[in-house]
Amino acid sequence: MKTLGKYLLFPIVLSLATPLPTMAQNSERVIFASRNIYLGADVGVAMDKLPNFPAAAQFMWDQVRDTDFSQRAPLLAQELIATGAHVIGIQEATVWRCRAGVFSEEVVVHDFLAELLRELNARGGKFSIARVEDKEALNPGFEIAPIPYLTMVRDAKTFQPRFGKDRVACGFTISDALLVRDDVEILDLGTSEYSATYSIIPTVMTIYRGYTWADVRIGVSTFRAITTHLESLWDSNEIPNAAQQAAELINDLREAKMPVVVMGDFNSDPRDPRPSDALTVNPGAQPSASQECVAQVNEPTPARAIDTCNAYWKMIEAGFAEISPDALDPQNFTWGADALLAGPTPNRMKPSLDMGGNGIFTDRLDYIFVKNGESAINGALIGNQWPEGLDTWRCSSDAQMALSQSGAKGLGKRLPVAPREGRCLPSDHAGVAGAADLPANDGRDLPLPERARSPLTLWPVVGGVALLVLIWRMVRWMRIRSRRVG
Repeated sequence: MKTLGKYLLFPIVLSLATPLPTMAQNSERVIFASRNIYLGADVGVAMDKLPNFPAAAQFMWDQVRDTDFSQRAPLLAQELIATGAHVIGIQEATVWRCRAGVFSEEVVVHDFLAELLRELNARGGKFSIARVEDKEALNPGFEIAPIPYLTMVRDAKTFQPRFGKDRVACGFTISDALLVRDDVEILDLGTSEYSATYSIIPTVMTIYRGYTWADVRIGVSTFRAITTHLESLWDSNEIPNAAQQAAELINDLREAKMPVVVMGDFNSDPRDPRPSDALTVNPGAQPSASQECVAQVNEPTPARAIDTCNAYWKMIEAGFAEISPDALDPQNFTWGADALLAGPTPNRMKPSLDMGGNGIFTDRLDYIFVKNGESAINGALIGNQWPEGLDTWRCSSDAQMALSQSGAKGLGKRLPVAPREGRCLPSDHAGVAGAADLPANDGRDLPLPERARSPLTLWPVVGGVALLVLIWRMVRWMRIRSRRVG
């Protein structure tokens, strides 16, 4: 079973949830789902606008407004409930915070995870963040603070009722989270950071990645569930951070005796690194070949693949089995939708179709891996049908309408009817679901290492001050220039 619409999942749920007949129950069939719910904006385009922080901030806020999470959350909740999952790994659980002035308190304007949980529970899902006493399975990652004058954005409709003004400073934090059904027992949990980080502006703006884990008991089996989001950015002729972070995760799990299930956005396609001149099969600008990272073999297999610069193959080489849909099948690509979620991007539609995909996604980045357990079924995809999919929503901005209609026209005869209105996906990623038969055990593995972020030191402070001085000078120069022009 490969690609499934929302309601078509229900018969699959029944088959996933039914244990295999045995004389005595010596395993437990557990269903997992992983979903990158999308922070709502194209960070890559925003980064291109730096060091003009206000322009980057406004660009992101405008896209977050257009990709309205209040419209997406109900669809994401329905999809996840339909899988029948016991445990859900979430990536890009984003909190957008704003402040009216230098000494004002931060106010949460959007909390995607809280909204998703409300929608899940409103539909009978009965999910919560895995918790033990005062600890939650929630690991904050990439963060940009709301800094007055630097990250100012204008949105009168949103800000006037809250702040009494049109412009405020806004920032965000994206996190990984483990959601569990309320009938699931949590024994222990924790979070950890990878030491491999990516600096956009050295010492000032560093992207942290990590994972959160929980030891879970369902029936006769105790297992360790993990969700993670590996780094998407990479530098030419260097081993991608995603591969380095996967190696750290594998090392942390090397002594695992009980079943381990790892879910997440690995930012790694089995074909990476791709030949540097192969633009038609790499429109998403995934890692390309270099002297440090040689090109991946054609039609890679576990026996032939080169795992040096590839997080996916590192997991396979370390003995993890994939229980999400076959990563080598183009119909199972999970990433590449337009940043406004209005279907395919123009530069990816044809390559996706040429590769045998659905015209929207061009890369496979999302997985569910299991070790010390057996795959029950080769999984399913959710949220990858457009525009006729049951999990699309009506999006109204002019840009989304134009993208939606042009994308449908480009797909031609593959679509029964072109959309007369903007139709948007619930995320720029498809979700994955799968089940595993986990052996009976009493679960006695040691907790995973609790690595924290490096504390603030002199150099980040100096770097931050230097950046502020640079930006102040740029703003002053622009003001003087505008006066002269006027």
